[in-house]
Amino acid sequence: MSSSPSYQKLRARFREAALLRSTEGVLGWDQETGLPPKAVGWRAEQMSHLSGLVHRLTTGREIGEWLGECEVAGFAGESTEGVNVRGWRREYDRATKLPAALVEEFSLTTSAGMHAWAEARKVSDFSAFRPVLEKLVRLCQEKADHYGWTTCRYDALMDIYEPGARSADIGALFSELGPEVAGLIGPAMEKAAAQPENLLAGHYPVAAQQAFNREVAAAVGFDFEAGRIDTTTHPFCTGLGPGDTRLTTRYDESDLFGSLYGVLHEAGHGLYDQGLRAEEWGLPAGDAVSLGIHESQSRLWENHIGGSDAFWEHWYPRACHHFPGLTKFTPSQIAAAARRVSPSFIRVEADEVTYDQHIILRFELERGLINGDLAVKDVPEAWNARFKELLGLTVPDDARGCLQDIHWSMGSLGYFSTYTLGNLNASQLMKAVRAAHPGLDGELASGKYSTLLGWLRKNVQELGQTLDPPELMRRATGETTNAKHHLEYLRGKFL
Repeated sequence: MSSSPSYQKLRARFREAALLRSTEGVLGWDQETGLPPKAVGWRAEQMSHLSGLVHRLTTGREIGEWLGECEVAGFAGESTEGVNVRGWRREYDRATKLPAALVEEFSLTTSAGMHAWAEARKVSDFSAFRPVLEKLVRLCQEKADHYGWTTCRYDALMDIYEPGARSADIGALFSELGPEVAGLIGPAMEKAAAQPENLLAGHYPVAAQQAFNREVAAAVGFDFEAGRIDTTTHPFCTGLGPGDTRLTTRYDESDLFGSLYGVLHEAGHGLYDQGLRAEEWGLPAGDAVSLGIHESQSRLWENHIGGSDAFWEHWYPRACHHFPGLTKFTPSQIAAAARRVSPSFIRVEADEVTYDQHIILRFELERGLINGDLAVKDVPEAWNARFKELLGLTVPDDARGCLQDIHWSMGSLGYFSTYTLGNLNASQLMKAVRAAHPGLDGELASGKYSTLLGWLRKNVQELGQTLDPPELMRRATGETTNAKHHLEYLRGKFL
C-alpha cells in the first residue's frame, strides 16, 4: 500500500463515505423488505440526510488537491493505487458538478417515489405515480445538465451505469439486435408449441421453493455466511459491505420458476459482490466496473446455467424431493417448460428470446423522456403502442405495462440498456470459458460450478475497476461487446 500522505487521506475519506453508503443501503434494503407504511416519510429524511453527508464528504476542495498530488506521483495504471485514484477522480469530477441541494432533493424524492410506485402498482394506476415521475425526470434532466453532454442529454445518465456508453452506439447495437431477435420469436414459439403451455401447472408451496432455491444458490457458490435471501415486491441484490450481500425474490405458489430464476439471477449479482476484493470494499479497486458487466454475471447464472438441460438433469432428484408432483415429468420436459418462448408482459418473467425487446422499449422511452421528446403524461400510451410493435401483445393495464419496474421510482434512468449489454457479455464470457476449459460442460452436468466461478472471479470479479468495460471484455474474450455470440447462443438453444 502506498505511503503517500495524500493517497492515505483519500483512502480514509472515501472509506468513510463507503461506510455511510453502506448504512444508507441497509436502510434501503429495510425499506423494500419490511418498512411500515407510516415510516416512509421518516425513512426518506434519513436517507436524504445520509446522501447529503456523503456528497459533502466527497466533494471538498481538499480532495481535488489530494488527487492532484497523487496524479503527479504517477501511480501505475493497473496498480491498486492507480485504479483507486482514477476512480476517485471520476467520482469527484462528477460529484462536484452537482449542488448538494439537488443531491438531497433527489434522495428525498426517490425514497418517497418508491413507496408511491408500489402503491400505484398495486391499483394499476399510472396517474397516481405520474407527479413523482415528472419530478424525477426533471431532477434527472438537471443532473444530466450539470454533468454535461454534447449531442444527447441521455448520454450523461447512461455514463453513470456504463462508463463511456453513448446512446448512439447503444441505439445502433439495438438496431442490429432487435430485428434478429424478432425473427427468432416465431420459430421459437412454434418449437415450444410441441409441449402443452401449462404442463407444469400445480401447487408449489413457498416453503419448498425457499428450501430448493437456497440449495441451488449455495451450490453455485453463494456464501450464506456472508449473505441471505429475503422476500420483496421486486427482486434485487444489494451488497451492503464485506460479508453482507442480500438477495431478494418474490413467490407465486402456482409458479415453479419465478422465484428460482429470480434467485439465480440475483445470486449472480451476489457472487460478483462476494468476489470483489474485501480489503478494497467501497473503493474503486474493490467495486464493480459497470452494470453491463454486473448484469453479465446474473444473466449467465440464470440463463446459461439455470436454463440448460444439464441443470435440470442434475437437479431433478432434489426438485422432485421438494415438489413431488414433478416426478410425472422428465428432466427434459421441465427444462423445455423453463425455456418456453411466449411473449409476455412482465420483463423479469420474460423468456430469453423476447427479453431484449423489453429492454429496447425501455431504452427508447427513457431516451425520449430525458431528451424532452416524450412527456411523462404520454408514457402509458407510448409504452403500449411500442410494446404492441415489439412483442405483438396489447397491454391490459398499467401494472403489467409501464408500472412494472421499480427503476424509475429510484431515479435510475439510464440503467436499462445494461440488461441487454449483460446478455451479450454473458454469451461472450461463456464461449470464452468453454474455450479455456474444454471439460467445463461435463463439470456443469455433474453440478460442479467451481471452475466456472473461479474463471469469472479471475477474469471479471476480482479486477474491480482495474479495466474499463470494453477492455475487460477484450482481455477476457478476445473482443469487445457485440451481438453475434448472443444471437448464436439463442439460435442454438431455441431453434
